[in-house]
Amino acid sequence: MGPSMLALVQNETIKLLRRRRFLVVLLILAVLIPIFTYAQYRSVVTAQERMGTTDWRTLLQQQIVDTQNRLASSRLPEEWREFLKIRVQQQQYYLDHDINPMAPGAPTFARGFMDQAVSLFLPMIIVVLAVDLVSAEYSEGTIKLLLTRPVRRWKVLTSKYITLLLFTSLTVLMTLLLAYLISGVVFGYAGWDLPVLTGFDVTGGELVTSAVFMLPQWKYLLMQYGLGWFVCIVVGTITFMVSVLVRSAAAGMGIMMAALISGTILSQMASTWESSKYLFVVNLQLTDYLAGTLPPIKGMTLPFSLAVLSVWAVAALIVAYAVFIRRDVAS
Repeated sequence: MGPSMLALVQNETIKLLRRRRFLVVLLILAVLIPIFTYAQYRSVVTAQERMGTTDWRTLLQQQIVDTQNRLASSRLPEEWREFLKIRVQQQQYYLDHDINPMAPGAPTFARGFMDQAVSLFLPMIIVVLAVDLVSAEYSEGTIKLLLTRPVRRWKVLTSKYITLLLFTSLTVLMTLLLAYLISGVVFGYAGWDLPVLTGFDVTGGELVTSAVFMLPQWKYLLMQYGLGWFVCIVVGTITFMVSVLVRSAAAGMGIMMAALISGTILSQMASTWESSKYLFVVNLQLTDYLAGTLPPIKGMTLPFSLAVLSVWAVAALIVAYAVFIRRDVAS
């Protein structure tokens, strides 16, 4: 990175901070994580009160019984039936090996939070961050100045993209830190070395445990937040393309929100439409592969989802650069 590129990145960083998008992102995290922490605490307390015990084995056994009762219902959709069957087998595996899958502690909360946030909450936060990186130049009236500068256009766009990568990485890091620091007040800060099982595989609707191995929780968290970071980079890149194509930040926000929400709905119903596995929104729940959850469509694997997301990100970058470099200054 030459000195001119470094200066451009510094300039874009100042612009992004001046728009206070990153501050908004931090405020969203600081407000919602305590709410999620309280909800988690209440669910634990309610389960203990209902069962009259704090023994996790009894609580887990009851969860297995409850799920088996749900499976007995004839009105349960087939895809939910398969999902719940896998979950029962997994819970039984934890029980047989005397491992509490949800031992209280801030690291465990951070792990559960990423599992829930990776496909919708975090991508939406990245959309807030990235949606007006280019389109704001129109609303602020600086687009002509930007495009007529003596700096090559690809350098201008690259500086914006590097700034996005930096702030996306910072957002994922802040998510882990805030989830850990805030939830630790309630659950305590221990549990980094808690054993976590991974390597579950789902073949033909059955849970395969032959490749299961144990990891300390801090290693699992590194893998999990690494996958979360990759999802955020992909969503950020696609939002970056939309920001180049659409001149209004509100329109860009609408497009990305609609895509992410429809992706959540599709993930619930996708088993009937196999081709939807090539859509980026169906592949965002990467952490499910670590946890051994049934994928939305049979045959989907971690390498497949990583490949699909990579293709979408590369295609989005190509479109963004092609449009930005050829854009008419007068437009």
